[in-house]
Amino acid sequence: MTFLAAASNSTLNDVEPGLLGFLVVAGMGVILVFLLRSMNKQFKKIPPPEEPDEASNQAKGQETAAAAETTGAEGAKRG
Repeated sequence: MTFLAAASNSTLNDVEPGLLGFLVVAGMGVILVFLLRSMNKQFKKIPPPEEPDEASNQAKGQETAAAAETTGAEGAKRG
């Protein structure tokens, strides 16, 4: 008999999310949609990275070569 009383008692204490739980999850979903739309608008405002042209690449290569030559000359003076 105590088993039946415990079984009927446990059904009274079962808690389900119900309407409030559904409204909270649905509200979070709606908020997420608006946040994603806002993020996409902000991403569209970012300009694309500029592509370096060939002339600037050659100039950078010459600067790097000149810097390497001066470093090598200084190293030879020290050694």
